[in-house]
Amino acid sequence: MSATQPAEPAEKAAAEAPSQPAAGVAAAAKEPKGPGTEGGTLNVFANSFLVLWVVMAAGPLVWVMVNSLRDSGDIQGKPFGLPTAFSFENFANAWSDANIGTFALNSLIILAGSLPGTMLLGSMAAYVIARFTFPGNRFIYLLFAGGMMFPIILAVVPLFFVMDNFGLLDTRQGLILAYIAYSLPFTTFFMTAFFRTLPGSIAEAATIDGASHMRTFFQIMLPMAKPGLISIGIFNFLGQWNQYFLPLALNSEHGDQALLTQGLAELSVNQGYEGDWGALFAGLTIAMVPILVVYMVFQRQVQEGLTAGAVK
Repeated sequence: MSATQPAEPAEKAAAEAPSQPAAGVAAAAKEPKGPGTEGGTLNVFANSFLVLWVVMAAGPLVWVMVNSLRDSGDIQGKPFGLPTAFSFENFANAWSDANIGTFALNSLIILAGSLPGTMLLGSMAAYVIARFTFPGNRFIYLLFAGGMMFPIILAVVPLFFVMDNFGLLDTRQGLILAYIAYSLPFTTFFMTAFFRTLPGSIAEAATIDGASHMRTFFQIMLPMAKPGLISIGIFNFLGQWNQYFLPLALNSEHGDQALLTQGLAELSVNQGYEGDWGALFAGLTIAMVPILVVYMVFQRQVQEGLTAGAVK
């Protein structure tokens, strides 16, 4: 019996030894950590900033939409109040009496020509810059990049006289060409970076199979660039839909040929004197609805196109 007694403490020590590290880990986990606390404070600050940003961005939109359903007297009494009674006549007055419907149709006609033209020419130029090596490639790319930094206000005077000499002043064709030239630098710059992320082996395989450059571009490379096309198309739609300076300078004839931005400016002046604030807010809501609808429908495609163009 005396020979076995010393073994008992050793066995107990061996049994207790593995449990000590686990107890130490559990105790360490319970201890508060400085970086974790700082990270939590940073997250709270970041979330608070995002909430404030959402309120600042969405607040004016909600305020305009709410006031579009209120009577003018109600708006003047409580500008930031809720509607006491819904006044849908504001939309009818803005659509027919203020010709917002005609102005919106004119803007859609201009965009129907300028947006496809911008996307087609911009994607073709970007594909050539991204996939072909030739003298002056880098210079042309930098020329398009520099075009984004060139203020349009500096070119409006010579552009006015060029349009006048070609007989394109106060015409839809002239506005379409001006919109394309205005949006082309950004479109080419963005699509060049996107085409460089696409695999070149597919285009080489198509060339080996006998496909021409035109067929390779339209049937192979352009469908592969669909996310980028949707993303830049949304940005061009927003920019051209909200364009005011170019129509003001190149489409000086107001009336039935005016665009939506010109019509809203005229509506704000007229309704400001007449006191029909409900119709003014209704007109602003009509102008905002297409933008919100387009962005809500293509929100996922915009995010995918931006991330796809940034990751190689």
